[in-house]
Amino acid sequence: MVMNTIAKQNIYFLGIGGIGMSALARYFHKKGCSVSGYDKTPSPLTERLEKEGMTIHYEDNPDLIPDDIDFVVLTPAIPSDSLELNYLRERNIKIIKRAEVLGEISRHCKSIAVAGSHGKTTVTSMVSHLLKYSGKKISAFIGGIAKNINSNVVIGDENDDVVVMEADEFDRSFLQLSPYLSIVTSIDADHLDIYGDKKQVEESFNQFVDKTAADGIVVHNNKLQIVTDRKRITYGLDDADVMAKNVRVEEGVTKFSVVTKEGLDYGEFQMNVYGEHNVMNALSAIISCRCFDVDIEVIREGLVAFQGVQRRFDVRVKNEKVCYIDDYAHHPEEIKASLKAAKTIFPDREMTVIFQPHLFTRTRDFMDEFADALSLADRILLMEIYPAREKPLPGITSSVLLEKISCREKYICQKKELLEIVSNIKPQLLITMGAGDIDRFVPLLETLLDS
Repeated sequence: MVMNTIAKQNIYFLGIGGIGMSALARYFHKKGCSVSGYDKTPSPLTERLEKEGMTIHYEDNPDLIPDDIDFVVLTPAIPSDSLELNYLRERNIKIIKRAEVLGEISRHCKSIAVAGSHGKTTVTSMVSHLLKYSGKKISAFIGGIAKNINSNVVIGDENDDVVVMEADEFDRSFLQLSPYLSIVTSIDADHLDIYGDKKQVEESFNQFVDKTAADGIVVHNNKLQIVTDRKRITYGLDDADVMAKNVRVEEGVTKFSVVTKEGLDYGEFQMNVYGEHNVMNALSAIISCRCFDVDIEVIREGLVAFQGVQRRFDVRVKNEKVCYIDDYAHHPEEIKASLKAAKTIFPDREMTVIFQPHLFTRTRDFMDEFADALSLADRILLMEIYPAREKPLPGITSSVLLEKISCREKYICQKKELLEIVSNIKPQLLITMGAGDIDRFVPLLETLLDS
């Protein structure tokens, strides 16, 4: 696959509705390719792709695959027993993993790859926004819908100054990338169905860092055990190369100062996203943009203009009666960070959390950790586990998790009764969380609570 001759090719996406896959689909479609694909179920995202001119079907049926495909882009979320996947393999049609395509796209200029168990989507969006705000020519592939552009992709050309990519650790996909600058936000045990244990996760992240160009830069949270001979810049709240100080929320705005270990004071920054974790995200973005010679005053202005990412501590309704926040959090550490941030911002509001567990294996591996994190809420409405690519596991259910949660009120909540229950509760602070299909309820809850 040669990227500068890609136009007019016929490209088929297996799992086109995924957030990362849809960004690539949009990229190739804009480049003049014929783009089609399969996904398990329709969604608001696939509906947008269809409106943009892409052909999508929702039945795993080889007869629906178009003729004359030049190559297939595959997401690792597609199961090995997929009828279409095996049909394509039997016919020796070229199949390329999503991360390989990203790697190929990024080779025409310097690239930034953002990795981490948590925070990578927000950082990718922040870095892309700040570089674009500064006037740099960029392409970007984001694992969420960045509000500033209402999209998950920025489409540039062969004259790009930089390509920004979200680097996915699932299935070790990020090892296909060779960035000039790599960012690592966090390394927590996750995807243990792939890695086995946290040690293997850590080793994989260090392998990713080693993919950084020999003359490149590694930017990482100072609490991480990163081993590399590349130039590195650490960030944190203390004992780091670049640090955030005096972090606070004033008049609904997050404010903090940035200083370096050498004593350089960059002054105060402010942004309209919340939580200590987002301050850390901002530090990594500030450092990365400085590495590409973006003026600090432009970064300061750009950060104020950053609107955030859909489903990342996304404030959907805020009035005197209720605040409604939607969040993609699906790992115990993410849940804990978001709920602590919500408590800090709204200390006097009773917190109701609707959580949809994602994957039977993740629920099994972190059952106690999920219970501890969710116990920060005053009230829990627990939905059934979203299986995604998995089959049910004996003894792993939402009811088992519910028993371990210790908060004042807790219920199992079925989809069909969700809106009625929320209407009866009249929550002061409502948070929806999960990576499954809970996002389908967001506009319905927004309408309900904003009326």
